[in-house]
Amino acid sequence: MSASRTSKSKTTQPAKSPIFDGRLNLEQQRKRAKELLRALGAKTGDAVARFEKTGFTPTPQTISDIKLADAQWVIARENGFASWPKMKAHIDQIAERNRQIKNGTPATLDTDKTLHLRCGSDIRHGLQIVGFKGAFLEFSDPFCQGPVPDLPLDQFVQTRADFIAKAYDIVPKDALARAKREYGALATLGEYDHVVLWFEHDSYDQLILAFLIDFIKTTRPETQLEVISVGAVPGVERFIGLGQLSPELLIWCWENHRAPVTDAMLTFGSKAWQAVRSPTPDLLTDFITSGPGPLPHMITALQRHHAELPDPKTGLGLTQKLTLKIIADHGSITVSKTFGHLMRTYDPLPYLGDLMFWADVQRMMTCVDPLFTITSDDRDANWAERTVTLTDTGHQTLAGQRNYLDNFTGTRWVGGISVVGRSSI
Repeated sequence: MSASRTSKSKTTQPAKSPIFDGRLNLEQQRKRAKELLRALGAKTGDAVARFEKTGFTPTPQTISDIKLADAQWVIARENGFASWPKMKAHIDQIAERNRQIKNGTPATLDTDKTLHLRCGSDIRHGLQIVGFKGAFLEFSDPFCQGPVPDLPLDQFVQTRADFIAKAYDIVPKDALARAKREYGALATLGEYDHVVLWFEHDSYDQLILAFLIDFIKTTRPETQLEVISVGAVPGVERFIGLGQLSPELLIWCWENHRAPVTDAMLTFGSKAWQAVRSPTPDLLTDFITSGPGPLPHMITALQRHHAELPDPKTGLGLTQKLTLKIIADHGSITVSKTFGHLMRTYDPLPYLGDLMFWADVQRMMTCVDPLFTITSDDRDANWAERTVTLTDTGHQTLAGQRNYLDNFTGTRWVGGISVVGRSSI
């Protein structure tokens, strides 16, 4: 998840439990293994289940035969490693990278003729810390929200800037200036010997990746291009994005997830972008059901994107449905806590930033009968701390007893597809 989404607005409060940065501690893992072995000896259900999940089948007769090495193996498997020695080697390698950084002797990884292209600025400083020498370019138009029409580039940029200004309360001329700057900077790709695309697995990143691949395929096919697309990191139970990782883990991504962009990837990414921009769902539906492709996370991300289309029964997109469910499950709750639950627990593939989520909440309020009440409409009030409470209409819509599109008075977009409320017609 890029800094465009994770950097906090002025109204966002610090998280109570920081997202894990991927640095495992070997002594802590040894302690966990000993605790697991003791719990197994006490025959606690959780310990038995954890062993069973990784292939062991402890019985009352065999529990006494299980040793610390077996518990260490379970811990390693839970962290995403094939064995304890492989986990130890990973931890040792990350520790060595950390030592090199502290001593001012980082490894040589790239050259000053490399360009690192990312949909945000979240890893810019981390790349510098670990010794990357190349330039950094941010391109962060959030195609996962707002209209993504099939228009000539100049009209497309204007359309995107208009949406961004309105949705995120940005001065229109500033939004347009930033858009022109980011799109214009793509013309500099030819100045570099080597371009590396840094992305993760969610729809925010993958839609931008699809655009960039289509753009490069069309305008600069001779570019020496590599991609880093990360969907999981060992030891990180819920991987949100590259920006959560410690700088040392960026080297791990470089060494383990970097791959040359092939002709097949260029073709596949271009097809993905065409599907996103289509004004009807057919191309998108065909694409996400076409089976796995050469870009490892594109299909899953576009499946999540497709889930934003209205459910036939409720009229809700998945983010809208999950928002109502969180409020229903937790009662009256602040917007910031609703967002936290969405990101950490409810969303199967989270992609929104806090301001993007607030834009969605405001859009949900565009209806005849409100789905929820929200305290204070004062523009100067802290929106993140406003409390939302589900109404009867919200409960009925969530249960499928009412269709939101019959209530919705606005228009929202899923890529090139416009979703128009029937109450606005």
